[in-house]
Amino acid sequence: MNTPVAGNRAPKPRSRARPPGSSLHNMWRGVPKGAHEWVSFPDPDYERTWLFDVTFLESRWTCIYGRGCQGVLTGPAPELVQGCCSYGAHFTGAKDARRVQAAAATLTPEQWQFYERARPNGTKKPSVIARKRSGELTTRLVHDACIFLNRPGFPGGAGCALHRAAVERAIPHLELKPDVCWQLPLRRDDEVGEGGHITSVIRQWDRRDWNKGGHEFHWWCTEAPDAFVGRNPVYQELEDELVAMVGKKIYKRAVAYLRARAQVTAQVIANDGSQATAPRPVVSGEAGQGSSDPVPVALPHPAVRRR
Repeated sequence: MNTPVAGNRAPKPRSRARPPGSSLHNMWRGVPKGAHEWVSFPDPDYERTWLFDVTFLESRWTCIYGRGCQGVLTGPAPELVQGCCSYGAHFTGAKDARRVQAAAATLTPEQWQFYERARPNGTKKPSVIARKRSGELTTRLVHDACIFLNRPGFPGGAGCALHRAAVERAIPHLELKPDVCWQLPLRRDDEVGEGGHITSVIRQWDRRDWNKGGHEFHWWCTEAPDAFVGRNPVYQELEDELVAMVGKKIYKRAVAYLRARAQVTAQVIANDGSQATAPRPVVSGEAGQGSSDPVPVALPHPAVRRR
């Protein structure tokens, strides 16, 4: 098997983004650079407000590992096929590290190039975790990249050994991979207010989330139009990841909003992109009340927006 498997999904046929000169893009020509739309709603069961990055969730971002991904080094390096694995994975805690170590123990030499390197002196328990001076836990590095990353030339193909094992077992890759790996390019931030109310933000992973090192990357996928070529919107493409991050009930509520919004956008397109004449969606109590009030349309992602 020589197909790269380190990305969030297996490679899918590319689809063209809406041409930059289309009416929808022209509508938004005046928006601030880098602008995103957001939606928030209260959690029905907890003292929490959820805030979702609508622009990214509606975008056609998809992992292009092995299909144009330039990696996260200081210069373009697609030939290395390292993706975002060059610096290893930073574990979210001891529980995350233990889960991944247990998953590593189930890998075979056919799945994992560095099977033997993870077992110094023939130990049965794989050595895959390193502790930094700061106390932070990460995956070990081998030849300047994650120990789980199979390199070009490996008979089983380049890519994450854990991801490959998940594909072969027909299970979600998030069951085997470190939290940060299966969550990318999504991120959840929780902020607790003075009264204990929590605001949970679901958004795209930006350069700043890598701390200072992120600004040294030559390329980052959520900024590159090359990666916005997926067949499905992110909220469908990364359904398993989103459900794991927010729960099934909240995911369904977010999707209901996004689908309603998509219907509005379709109406705008049907009216040749004329925002002024697009019908406003009918809400409870308004049946039969015609309206030509302006309605919002989806804001194209900054990576593909006409600049």
